[in-house]
Amino acid sequence: MADKPGTLWYVIGPSGAGKDSLLAYARDRLSADAGVMFAHRYITRPAGAGGENHVALSAEEFDARAASGCFALSWRRHGLAYGLGVEVDLWLGQGLDVVVNGSRSSLALAAQHFPTLRALWITASPETLAARLAGRGRESADEIARRLSEAGGYAPPLGSEVLWNDGELAEAGERLLALLMRR
Repeated sequence: MADKPGTLWYVIGPSGAGKDSLLAYARDRLSADAGVMFAHRYITRPAGAGGENHVALSAEEFDARAASGCFALSWRRHGLAYGLGVEVDLWLGQGLDVVVNGSRSSLALAAQHFPTLRALWITASPETLAARLAGRGRESADEIARRLSEAGGYAPPLGSEVLWNDGELAEAGERLLALLMRR
């Protein structure tokens, strides 16, 4: 155990804000000795569905892992089950900072479980969100409209870091790296 636990960077924001792209950008550029770990989510979505690099589980396997205590945190959203493995607790206890792709709807639950949580709100303009959602081809037009409507009803949580991602990936990516390296 470390003298001081690491920070949990809980990345949230509307669909299409570029969270996965920014996390991949940062992961590719941080050195192995930076003291920052990127946790993979466990999701009941096929591995080849696009988007983030995640651990794909069947619904049955997810439920069995949840019942066995394999998740530090789990939630359901948009018809899928999501989990953060207990390795996140281990890494934080070792003093490592951990970056996770979270969920706005589970922020309060995550804050209860992870006392060092810092919310990082990644967002973009409605026009950018719409273009990105259409471009990824995972949702129907109705689902995209619902996601855009939902995005308009959310605001960054009080005290969260806010990162706008409307321009080039490298621009927001470098701002993300600067945040993560403030130790």
